[in-house]
Amino acid sequence: MPDAHPAPLSRALIVFCGLAVLICVAAALGLSTGAIHVSLADIFGTFGLAESPADPTTIAVVRDLRLPRVLLALLVGASLACAGTAMQGLFRNPLADPGLVGVASGAALGAVATIVGSRFIALPGPWLPFTTPLAAFCGGLIAAALAERLASSAGYTRSSTLLLAGLAINAIAGAGIGLLTQLAGDAALREAMFWLFGSLSKSGWTELSVAGPILTAVLVLLPRDARALNALLLGESEAMHLGVNVAALRRRLTLLIVVAVATCVALTGIIGFVGLIVPHLLRLTLGPDHRLLIPASALGGAALLAFADIASRTLLAPAETPVGILTALIGGPFFLGLLIHLRGRAEAW
Repeated sequence: MPDAHPAPLSRALIVFCGLAVLICVAAALGLSTGAIHVSLADIFGTFGLAESPADPTTIAVVRDLRLPRVLLALLVGASLACAGTAMQGLFRNPLADPGLVGVASGAALGAVATIVGSRFIALPGPWLPFTTPLAAFCGGLIAAALAERLASSAGYTRSSTLLLAGLAINAIAGAGIGLLTQLAGDAALREAMFWLFGSLSKSGWTELSVAGPILTAVLVLLPRDARALNALLLGESEAMHLGVNVAALRRRLTLLIVVAVATCVALTGIIGFVGLIVPHLLRLTLGPDHRLLIPASALGGAALLAFADIASRTLLAPAETPVGILTALIGGPFFLGLLIHLRGRAEAW
């Protein structure tokens, strides 16, 4: 099975090393930045890597508050970027993004519906912390299934129709969220804003223990289809002649993408454009070879969201800016620029 022309080894090595350095810098800044500044020496002392251990307050701040937040930012960023890379390769469209097919808005609708509904329906105490993330996860799955069903005909899914279906689902979900917020009280409205704008403020070891295995599994499984995605670049007919079961590939990757995005939204709310920006920028550097592009996107997405989270905590300190707003401020102009760049071309790939 032929592969897309790979980037020169030296260039790929530089890119991967640069991304790894960015992740290390972002992690160090994420652990040190906040209401209480923690020096690099105290960070090492927190983990027993320095001669003198850190004080109990510093240990609690770093281990219990900041470390799970940094890890979740890296994991969510990597998952969203990989999901975007796989979707763009699957539909051979650089404008394809998981948020554009209704997954994120469907998940947000499920979360907001549960938050507002809890005012009128008493939920069992032991299940209460899990109801909103679970509803968000189910909402994302339902939205994705509906978009896929609307765009499928005779076993074939048209990418343009899928994007249009996603836009319609986004509009319907947005209207539903707007209606529900009219019924929400002050407390419920503030919690609903978390899902609509995206934030890592609720990150903890519990959330990480739930999301970690799921997102790690997605990050491990997605690169296994890199060669099939390379073959798909030639077209579906050509890929089938090369032995790729395109229908099975589409079902498998769609499921992984939906699981990744729904899980991320269930924990952090809507954080858009990570899956659009990172793959496109790396494709300009590394080329279309998914064997390099998928793991590089994981590193790039992790670094981007980690730095965005640091900015969200510092720009308006002591208040916190929702990280989804920052990624939208970056991704919106980027998306418009990409549209202008592709304008007038016969195909979007």
